Amino acid sequence: MRDVMIKEHERVVLTVAVPAEGLEAGDVGTVVHIYRDGLAYEIEFTTLEGNTAAVVTVEARQVRPVNKREITHARELQAA
Repeated sequence: MRDVMIKEHERVVLTVAVPAEGLEAGDVGTVVHIYRDGLAYEIEFTTLEGNTAAVVTVEARQVRPVNKREITHARELQAA
């Protein structure tokens, strides 16, 4: 098990790009499901209007918790 357990409904930051979904490292999403005690996560990424842009399953090493001193950054999602 990992040292930092990310919980369901917490925000996380991608540490790698997911080109097939138009996601970049640094994009912020919400954990909607935890697999195998935190070995992988299903993450939902939404637009600022609240529409789902992507739902992806990533390994634990591909995300990290949001830091309390970080701010979000807006960018336009490119069409796939």
